[in-house]
Amino acid sequence: MELATIEKVDIREVWPTEDGHFTPWLGENLDKLGAELGMEIELLRTEAPVGGYSLDVLANDVGSGRPVVIENQYGNTDHDHLGKLLTYAGGYDAYAVIWISERFRDEHREALDLLNRRTDEDTVFFGIVIEALKIDDSRPAPKFDIVVAPNEWRRQAIGNTRQISEVGEQYQAFFQRLADVLRNHSFAGVRRALPQNYVRFTSGFSNISYRASFTWDRGPRVELHISSRDKEWNKSLFDELSTRKAEIENEIGNSLIWERSDEMIASRIAVYSDGGSISDPENKLSEIRTWMVERLLKFKEVFGPRLSELVG
Repeated sequence: MELATIEKVDIREVWPTEDGHFTPWLGENLDKLGAELGMEIELLRTEAPVGGYSLDVLANDVGSGRPVVIENQYGNTDHDHLGKLLTYAGGYDAYAVIWISERFRDEHREALDLLNRRTDEDTVFFGIVIEALKIDDSRPAPKFDIVVAPNEWRRQAIGNTRQISEVGEQYQAFFQRLADVLRNHSFAGVRRALPQNYVRFTSGFSNISYRASFTWDRGPRVELHISSRDKEWNKSLFDELSTRKAEIENEIGNSLIWERSDEMIASRIAVYSDGGSISDPENKLSEIRTWMVERLLKFKEVFGPRLSELVG
């Protein structure tokens, strides 16, 4: 049997520039990075502002609901990017801090290792080498090589066991009860809630969903989420709906937050509660769950016919 040859490809042949090609690609493919890390990562935005700087990728760790900051760099790691990485981590109170580069200098690996030893489990640092590989004449494929990670994460990865955190269990219990109630109202798509800060219900249309979540900065949220891989299609549908903003808000009975999010692929139309978090006492969580049920039912009633008209 003749075996194939694995060949390393210059990443610039795949992504000619870091800011113009690799960062947008990563924003659309965070699932690939997340799979390597054992995390579910959801894009919030690219080129997120921090003072006078701009973070490459701001994301959300779905399991904990906390921010993830990702800084990319071609070539060798340097002190300038290390300083920016710490600035971004502080600016967004990040849970996971991820530095992606072609090559890591030993002193920068040691710096991230030190940070992992000196910080608690609420902040973790990763160093990742990005490569592009192909087999014979195949198309290039990305490869993330984790060169720095917290010791506890390594132990879990080696043992192939990822424990659900206490907050993950709280999210799972909360959204399971929410899904059980909504199942009686023909809300489909959820049989078993996951240990993450949101739950998603199908709308009957591809790439459009109803969601309920706990956001890390604005409290409970209910939304219509438009998230196909075609950014132009998402924005076009959002714009069609926004021309009917007044009548939609009148029927729903709330002013809504219309988040077109031009820098992101997805768009959302949302309503936020006055406050609350998964750590609230049960009586408050019950109130939040009732609010989510009422808003989700109203969203489906109001948006459903309009989606049938525009998409169906």
